[in-house]
Amino acid sequence: MELDDLIALFQKKDMVAFEKLHEMYSENICGVINVIVGDNDVAQEICQDVFLKVWNKAESYDPSKGRFFTWILNIARNAAIDELRSKSYKDRKKNLSADYFVGTLENDDNLNKKVDAIGLTNLLKNLKDKCVQLIELLYFKGYTQKEAAEQLQIPLGTVKTRNRNCISQLRDNIFS
Repeated sequence: MELDDLIALFQKKDMVAFEKLHEMYSENICGVINVIVGDNDVAQEICQDVFLKVWNKAESYDPSKGRFFTWILNIARNAAIDELRSKSYKDRKKNLSADYFVGTLENDDNLNKKVDAIGLTNLLKNLKDKCVQLIELLYFKGYTQKEAAEQLQIPLGTVKTRNRNCISQLRDNIFS
């Protein structure tokens, strides 16, 4: 069956045509979404949502405006970008602590024990608790300086000064 015929059947809500198109395109669409969001599980969820949206809006596809794959790809790209901008996605990314990263470096048997891997643990151990807490919020959890100030309940200026001092202390630890 020709692609144009398959798409015409799909637009008439033919389930067999939908399954065939899904089989043809889902792997590529999910791959593109995964490149954008960087999480395979999230990409799979978005991919399912995209195909549901495509099914519900099948009549809006216009072959004179572009290829069918490009149409689905644009919907998928927009959905992935919407996910990246969502509050829930940002909150999920903030839930990782510095201990997770340090533990990963310490406990990974397959990791080639490079100087930077061992040094990260030592650098964090040598910092004051205030610095570790601030670095965790700003660099590991992705908080803005304003969000970190709110979380730590300190003035924004203090966060900026402390951040500068902590980074300076890290530099001193690296080169000493």
